[in-house]
Amino acid sequence: MASYVGVDLGGTNVRAVVGDGTGAVHGVARASTPDGPTGIAVTEAVLDVVRQACDDAGVVPESVRAAGVGSIGPLDLAAGAVANPANFPASVEQIPLTGPLSELLATDRVTLHNDTNAGVIGERFYSDRNPDDMAYLTISTGIGVGVCVDGNVLRGWDGNAGEIGHIVVDPEGALTCGCGRDGHWEAYCSGKNVPTYARHIHETEGVPTDLPLSDSGLDAADVFAAVGTDPLADRTVERVTAWNVIGVANLVHAYAPLVVFVGGAVALENPETVLEPLRERLPDRVMTNVPDVRATTLGDDVVVRGALAAALTGGTGDPQDA
Repeated sequence: MASYVGVDLGGTNVRAVVGDGTGAVHGVARASTPDGPTGIAVTEAVLDVVRQACDDAGVVPESVRAAGVGSIGPLDLAAGAVANPANFPASVEQIPLTGPLSELLATDRVTLHNDTNAGVIGERFYSDRNPDDMAYLTISTGIGVGVCVDGNVLRGWDGNAGEIGHIVVDPEGALTCGCGRDGHWEAYCSGKNVPTYARHIHETEGVPTDLPLSDSGLDAADVFAAVGTDPLADRTVERVTAWNVIGVANLVHAYAPLVVFVGGAVALENPETVLEPLRERLPDRVMTNVPDVRATTLGDDVVVRGALAAALTGGTGDPQDA
């Protein structure tokens, strides 16, 4: 039986699965993503996790037929690498991926996608109805989108199509994104930046709070958990909702998806405060067809399963190509 590998390289974790020609998973592994000191250290972590997943599946790496990688960006497709990733130390200039994986697996069939493109590939492959016009939106450590239009997954010439988290939602640019630019959607609404936004609102508007704003361990989960009991949490999440609606409306007007699958920890762990307001408010913002907005069918596995589907289909996500 032929074996295939899917890899999810995120800012927090790196994961790998080994599956068969139907997309069924037989081996899994995961580890924390190192934050340096160089990109090679991250590459080595990826290779180690792939080895562990192969061991879990009972296959040798050299027997794998093809691999897909869903990764943080920005990507350099020509080099098969991540180039100057946001939210990493400056010493992490490049994370080589396709070359080292090809050598480990003894195959030149290694495809690299940004993580949200892997997500939409996975939704296409595993979905019951496989619409040709759809999107996968992640609201997690960062924000991004993978889009399929007329049956074509949009990658972009350099692999970086779908960086919707870096659209400007606040022209005043009150907050700076991890990429160094001001006013981006991700700067306000990603899991990494929600606590920063709460502190900003408290400092500029004086909204009272019992949240431990001076604690560096304060995270988005703490802010969302305090909704309904803390004025600053209420104000922050309301503002986050407003920016999310604007961002998704821009996505809809640009690509006209019939369905938007939403994933990422911020969305999946807070469906009533993230997904429900999107469904309720989007019709007032959209002049065209309002898509069905739903949680991803693959949960936390959407990127790694999408990477596996990319290996099976050559990156289309169409089950007929497997």
